Amino acid sequence: MFVCVSTECFPEMPLAAAMERLAELEFMAVELDVHEGGGHLQPAQVTADPESAVAQCSDLQRLRPVAISFAAAESPTVYDQFSACCRLAKSLGVVTMVVEASELGTPFNGEIERLRKLVAIASGLGAVVGVKTTSGRMTQDAETTASLCRNVPGLGVTLDPSHFIHGHKKPASWEAILKYVVHVHLRDTRPDAAQVRIGQGDVEYGKLKSQLDRVGYKRALCAHMPPLEGVDQVAELRKMRLLLESLL
Repeated sequence: MFVCVSTECFPEMPLAAAMERLAELEFMAVELDVHEGGGHLQPAQVTADPESAVAQCSDLQRLRPVAISFAAAESPTVYDQFSACCRLAKSLGVVTMVVEASELGTPFNGEIERLRKLVAIASGLGAVVGVKTTSGRMTQDAETTASLCRNVPGLGVTLDPSHFIHGHKKPASWEAILKYVVHVHLRDTRPDAAQVRIGQGDVEYGKLKSQLDRVGYKRALCAHMPPLEGVDQVAELRKMRLLLESLL
């Protein structure tokens, strides 16, 4: 395993400035966010001008890109946008594509078809799809997420433990999806708060590391921490990097 960080940790900065700040914090690997409406690269931009997108990612400040997070609203062009982002990933040597699940209430068979299309596009370009565990979406519980993986050959999971802790009296189990995990998002969280300062939450990082070791996980542990109001984001990211490095 190795430590990585998401560019979403500095959403208000231009991409180049965010990269520079993350490099200064001594991270070595990065997850690039390509989100509709985000402050960095956007799916429509990557689709319309792929060469410009590659150029924006060419100076990564010594950071090795290891994942791309894709988020776009359902539209007639969404699969074209995803394909363009997978081609961007291939040009950068990235294998892991992080995607969102559909919102709760979406027909199960419809979600299977959607994810099958994404997996087919990604696999054709040498990438792996990791659907993210998220509250309020079809991956908010482990059993449903595991069922999606069983019905979509090649689908992996981006595990975010915070969604199994926040809103629960006690942490829900994610054992059912461990064998499908291809990427991990980490922040500290409590049942009453989706994100808290490092060390003030209930995420058992050591236990999680042991669980991942047991299933042979060799990929990234990614610091995925949007800024908290009134909290020094640089200091928090430094603490998270040191914490994660201490586990390896």
